[in-house]
Amino acid sequence: MNRVLDLAILGLLMDRDHHGYEIRAQLRDRLGLWSNVSFGSIYPALARLEREGCVEAAAAEVRIGSLSTGSLAGERATLRALRPAPTLGRKGRKVYRITEKGREEFVHLLEDPATLDDSKSFSLRMALARYLSPTLRVGLLEQRRANLAQRLFEMRQQAKTDDLDSYARSVMEHGAQAVELEIAWVDQLLTTERNNQQPLAREAN
Repeated sequence: MNRVLDLAILGLLMDRDHHGYEIRAQLRDRLGLWSNVSFGSIYPALARLEREGCVEAAAAEVRIGSLSTGSLAGERATLRALRPAPTLGRKGRKVYRITEKGREEFVHLLEDPATLDDSKSFSLRMALARYLSPTLRVGLLEQRRANLAQRLFEMRQQAKTDDLDSYARSVMEHGAQAVELEIAWVDQLLTTERNNQQPLAREAN
């Protein structure tokens, strides 16, 4: 769970700075994941990522103009005022920014096959797939299709061997149809990706 949540948080911060409340809303509304994710999960993850150097408190420069006070003490006070300070969002919320280390960790997590362990992590990686190379996007889709095809085969075999009544069989058939629909969706994405890569391949030659 930690790795997938880290991937989601870092992916959102790749776009722009966010505070914790925005991250929770984006996970639910934009990425369509973890509708019940709590701040009890998000804030510890943000704190850990901050300790690891993957995120930091966003800084904003406080500009007060080019003031010359005529005294050394006044100039020092002016310089202190011009230093970046942690930015707080509305109602004092801490705003987070991804660091260079965080960007590297994000790419590593996004490309790591170990994060593709269920439909939720696949959906997340697809939502962030613009950060993958075309080859890796195709590989992600091909792997997902193979997993779905295996699942469909197992469901069909189970339906043949299990002694099911009409209601239970109907539920199983409904599940199989859902898998078939996802396979069709993945096939469409694969076709689009491959068609998009053909002009690139011709240019490379």
